[in-house]
Amino acid sequence: MQRRRSSGSFGIPNRQQQVKPMRLGFIGLGNMGSELARHLLAAGHTLTTYARGERSRAHASRLGLNLAASPAAVAQASEVVFTMVTAGSDVESVALGPDGIVHGASSGLIHVDMSTISPAIARDVARRLSERGIAMLDAPVSGGVAGAKTASLTFFVGGEKTIFERTRPLLECMGKTIFYMGSPGTGQVTKLANQICQLACLQGAAEALLFAREQGAEAAKVREAVMTGLGASRMLDVLGKKMVERDFAAGIVAALHHKDIGVALDLAHDAGLPLPVTAQVMQQLNALMGSGLGEQDTSSLLLVLEQMMGRRDS
Repeated sequence: MQRRRSSGSFGIPNRQQQVKPMRLGFIGLGNMGSELARHLLAAGHTLTTYARGERSRAHASRLGLNLAASPAAVAQASEVVFTMVTAGSDVESVALGPDGIVHGASSGLIHVDMSTISPAIARDVARRLSERGIAMLDAPVSGGVAGAKTASLTFFVGGEKTIFERTRPLLECMGKTIFYMGSPGTGQVTKLANQICQLACLQGAAEALLFAREQGAEAAKVREAVMTGLGASRMLDVLGKKMVERDFAAGIVAALHHKDIGVALDLAHDAGLPLPVTAQVMQQLNALMGSGLGEQDTSSLLLVLEQMMGRRDS
């Protein structure tokens, strides 16, 4: 357990000077989680953490954090526990498993899950925790590692409104824009809708820039021109730039987008919802993963198109 007062040592302005320091837990210290933990430390809160992977433990060491032995131990030391893990099964394990939050929490604990998972799982975990006197918010984020570093993430939050209001000052340590979406699971629904829009625009950007280049125009100039018109998108702006510069180092890891779109399509299939564009994008993401590009940036969808051209020309 580690206590840090805001002193500017992390280079992040303390926007929470009037908030009483709290005993917080943080589980999941990956590339994004470690940055968010940093902001909570900078705001003067006490942090108890848990991390499973070697890279996450390295992030904890960089921040000077001592790691608890289990999620239950984190809960025992905390008033609010934040989690940012990969999949719904991870959230279930961390919250409800043999050494999960539920086994260390006192009645009144708040669990804020910032992972992107199925709304059905989020609702089920929230229900089961509530039976033990533990409140839960599903609060997935948008903005990637860059947004996490600058505390400029967007939060989509589902859960009880009074619990949301109590935790909002903590979310404001980590994000710039915070939306309360409604009942449990609606934060996850909103995040998946965001991913559907995002990936459709990203695939469109890849196809547009490939088309421009192959038809004899300069892709960088085409991108700049299109950004002034109705074809503009955040994906063309940020990840389109990476495509033009052929910088495919991970900013947004493709494997995570693949996971999220898979969750959305599973839900759509169960509900009988037609998502034809999303289904096509999923095929491209499958090809990306099959090419071994899953740990690169999702702008690597351009590389998938180029590979398809190579197969056509061979």
